[in-house]
Amino acid sequence: MLTPGLHVVFCGTQAGAASARRGAYYAGPGNKFWKTLFDTGLVPRRLGPADFPDLPRYGIGFTDVAKATSGPDSALTRQHFDIAGFLAKLHAHAPAIIAFNGKRAAQAALGEERGLKLAYGLEPSLLVGSRVFILPSTSGAASGYWSIEPWRELAALVKETSF
Repeated sequence: MLTPGLHVVFCGTQAGAASARRGAYYAGPGNKFWKTLFDTGLVPRRLGPADFPDLPRYGIGFTDVAKATSGPDSALTRQHFDIAGFLAKLHAHAPAIIAFNGKRAAQAALGEERGLKLAYGLEPSLLVGSRVFILPSTSGAASGYWSIEPWRELAALVKETSF
């Protein structure tokens, strides 16, 4: 869900199976996304997957780099990614910050060669005029890489750049 003037757009790879079934972002039972939004102060109250249509009022939007598929990231191939469409959407909506929820989505959007060197946090270069932030994935499948600290850094940046 994208609208013009968002503070941050969260970008994933594709909808997981539970999210696709429910028609809502980050709906898997082990996903920490909604809890993390609240715990970092990005939203003022606890929300859940059914609340995703309300997030633009908080300056938050969503998209994925692979919109035509769903399921585990391990099933994705390069052909699933629509990078041109992804970039066109972001360019048209011009969010202040593009936040990749996991390195896999960032690697797909930024290019495999650049993606291999990605670190969590604020990237030094812009993407379609927006600042870029790489986050540890909130997916339960990626819990071995989880840290809330980069999410707290993003929340501070969002508050600093909010209009």
